[in-house]
Amino acid sequence: MRILVTNDDGIHAAGLEACVRIARSFTDDVWVVAPEFDQSGVAHSLSLSDPLRLRQVEERRFAVKGTPTDCVIMAVRHILADNPPDLVLSGVNRGQNIAEDVSYSGTVAGAIEGTILGIPSIALSQAFGIKTRENPNYITAETHAPKIIRTLLGEGIPPGIVMNVNFPDRAPDEIAGIAATFQGKRDQRLMRIDERRDGRGHSYYWIAFERRIFETSPGSDLRALDEGRISVTPLRLDMTDEPQMTRLALLFDTK
Repeated sequence: MRILVTNDDGIHAAGLEACVRIARSFTDDVWVVAPEFDQSGVAHSLSLSDPLRLRQVEERRFAVKGTPTDCVIMAVRHILADNPPDLVLSGVNRGQNIAEDVSYSGTVAGAIEGTILGIPSIALSQAFGIKTRENPNYITAETHAPKIIRTLLGEGIPPGIVMNVNFPDRAPDEIAGIAATFQGKRDQRLMRIDERRDGRGHSYYWIAFERRIFETSPGSDLRALDEGRISVTPLRLDMTDEPQMTRLALLFDTK
């Protein structure tokens, strides 16, 4: 098995090393192609107006001056063009990628691009809290990810489906279980703009979220992590709402 590892935190991220160790529990044929710099929050963006710069860091390890999407394309269509990977692992992200995070996440986007290119792909993310912010429990992901990946591959990942796996902010032996979940939804009233002043008195802004407890839906990725369980969410690339499409067809199908 040949595994491609990418991420959005950058080529030097601790979570990337954790993901490499996870991949090596399956095979020695592990290739790393990751962004030169932190690309968190870039979603599924693609570099079209700027050239991609490729730097070989060491054997089977490359940095791309671009997005996670760029990295996967560069790996599959250039570096490994003669022998593409059998699996793409994206992560382990520093922080959870659940609910609306999925739309913004470069980590999930790396797995999406692998899926678009016809390769089974899994996004891995490790949640952290106030106490673990500077040192997330990547050992939790390392401990539990191989079994989950093996199970998913054994069952088979259907074409057009991305597996999004999130590990709660707990030690490996404190995990309460594994849950198959749906993508949750946060209370968007918690989103706010944090205005500050620089040394010259000029305003600048941060997008921020209030730290407030809100109700999470049973069966959601949000609820699973709240309960200390690993969340496994299958995401569809086809975002068509079929019931609404059927209703629209009645409105616009004039023949």
